[in-house]
Amino acid sequence: MKVADLDALLAKSNIPPDSYCLTGGLPNECYCLEQLTNGKWQVYYSERGLRTGPMEFETEGEACDYFCRNFMA
Repeated sequence: MKVADLDALLAKSNIPPDSYCLTGGLPNECYCLEQLTNGKWQVYYSERGLRTGPMEFETEGEACDYFCRNFMA
């Protein structure tokens, strides 16, 4: 799965778009997916400018699958 696929799946599932961010950063109170400068991918919860529970992945597919399994559960 790629980020575009994940984005389409989230939209189709009527997940509120303000509850997640697929471009990283530190938006308040949402789940995030971000490609790091070293090419790896990270999934985390952003709250008050902090990353909580960051998980790092080697590939976009692994990160998207993890995001999907844990965010949509």
